Amino acid sequence: MSMPAAVAGCAVSPSRVPTANAAARWQPFALPGKRETQYLPAHKDGRTCWHAQADASASMLRRQFEGHSIDGLHAEFSWWVPRTIADADLGRAESSDSPVRVAFAFTGDMARLSMRTRMQYQMAEMLTGEVPPYATLMYVWSNNAPLETIFTSARTDRVRKIVVESGESQLRRWRNYRRDLSADFHRAFGERPGPLIGIGLMTDADNTGSTAEAWYGDVSLRPAS
Repeated sequence: MSMPAAVAGCAVSPSRVPTANAAARWQPFALPGKRETQYLPAHKDGRTCWHAQADASASMLRRQFEGHSIDGLHAEFSWWVPRTIADADLGRAESSDSPVRVAFAFTGDMARLSMRTRMQYQMAEMLTGEVPPYATLMYVWSNNAPLETIFTSARTDRVRKIVVESGESQLRRWRNYRRDLSADFHRAFGERPGPLIGIGLMTDADNTGSTAEAWYGDVSLRPAS
């Protein structure tokens, strides 16, 4: 993979940006039984970006590509959030919503997964037509959890969420982040990450039955130095 490589985002155009896999494009990904969040190309404060609007909905906008090592790379991403979601609580399945999520999906040795997880994956494949990633690391905005809190999804322990913003003090402004993916993955899952196979954006308000809105900027991988 060339360095630096922008593997996702909307630096040039939301439908066509420099990427490690030039054929990769952003695509919506619906979740079984859920209304879809709307993702549309937009401009915000001079930035070309994606505008997400959720109405009691949950779905992703994602890019998939052949596996790439993230050794020596950091992830950069940004978002603009107008408000948090009242009553959302990432620690409870019945209210686990977030106005913004940036997700990184990794492949790995499926034989290492528990029998319960492999059965869940078989069911997911029946519903969606594809096997879930070996592991997914998400960066999220919480209503009140301390920064760097790690939540495990109530539905599968193969999804871990790291809080990188909390509360309301940073609303209504662009927030930019740079994260050591390898270190964060190891802290969340207790193992080294396998190759990166996808990146997703997700604004969801289905569990609380409410609305949410956000703007997403670039998502890039850049040398740690």
